[in-house]
Amino acid sequence: MPQSSRAVVIGGGIGGLTAAVALHLRGRQVTVLERARSLEPVGAAISLSPNALRALDVIGIGDEIRDLAAWQGDGGLRTPTGRWVAKTSAAEAAERFGGPLVLLHRATLINSLAALLPPDAVRTNAAAGLADPGDAHRPARVTTSDGELEADLVVAADGIHSGVRRTLFPDHPGPVHSGFTTWRLVIPVPGVAFTSHETWGRGRLWGTHPLKDGRVYAYAAATGPAGQHAADDEKAELLRRFGDWHDPIPAVIAAARPEDVLRHDVHHIAEPLPAYHRGRVALLGDAAHAMPPTLGQGGNQAIEDAVVLAHHADDLAAYTAARLPRTTAIARQAVKAARIDMMSNRAGIAVRNTAIAALSKARPALLLRSFDGIADWRPPVEVPPLERR
Repeated sequence: MPQSSRAVVIGGGIGGLTAAVALHLRGRQVTVLERARSLEPVGAAISLSPNALRALDVIGIGDEIRDLAAWQGDGGLRTPTGRWVAKTSAAEAAERFGGPLVLLHRATLINSLAALLPPDAVRTNAAAGLADPGDAHRPARVTTSDGELEADLVVAADGIHSGVRRTLFPDHPGPVHSGFTTWRLVIPVPGVAFTSHETWGRGRLWGTHPLKDGRVYAYAAATGPAGQHAADDEKAELLRRFGDWHDPIPAVIAAARPEDVLRHDVHHIAEPLPAYHRGRVALLGDAAHAMPPTLGQGGNQAIEDAVVLAHHADDLAAYTAARLPRTTAIARQAVKAARIDMMSNRAGIAVRNTAIAALSKARPALLLRSFDGIADWRPPVEVPPLERR
């Protein structure tokens, strides 16, 4: 196979694997380099909105993922005492955006994507760095512990602390702390019935959602400086912060083991990059536009990136032009949403909740409006359905 048809993807997460599949289906020889010992992701779920599902349709697994996932939408926003501030409807969401919002474990999505690649395409325990971005006259070069690889396209999907991004744009300040930390857990909670919800408190929030396999996905966030950890364990920390909130939150915390609780500080890229490419290298997902999780769009935008990149693989300037304005706008919207969700001022919280409650009664789809222009995105119309080669 000629060298010009080779692509190297650095990072075997959701964005990297989606890009690898899309490029493979377009006839490229693809090598995925993942530094971890396996593709098994950190245990958490991912919410996929219709924009990402339509992107997955392009590589032929949209319906498979819809079947494996739990549909979201019936639920809404609550206060820590349990009072409903606003409610949402799965049917209204699907009608508004042309499809459902769904939730599934990240491992399920990773496995479905990896199954679309040749068995020798993915190398785990394979840390990689960029030696040369290449240009129109020479290939890019990637270093690994086994030597160098050359490719006409390198896809950098190496996460928020991307080494490739630092190599391409050494003067960029990189990610900044978003002002809060998050906890996530996926566990069985037998005998507990609940409606999906997100609950906003004072500088804190909690979300509880069912997965299709019967487990519960819960997440929490609280404002504070970076680098803090519980003196004992993170389950105890959740109990201290959320143990007196409404049902089913105490029951979910009680059902968790300390090792089930994952804690991470949140960072985002506040200053947009000048481009998402240089030479023969394209940045994708968090490496390009890391954002707070307040709109649930980090992984969704990486999936969008992947199919658009496959479409523009021979013209990376067109990829930047297609993706940078959209992802920059969504990232800024996510930062604004975090300021509202994580508000600490009591008077401001009262005004916020009263306004949301009043507006939702007058306009029941209010909570869905934040996804207008996001969830209704469609892949470029000129992208044909991809076929296996």
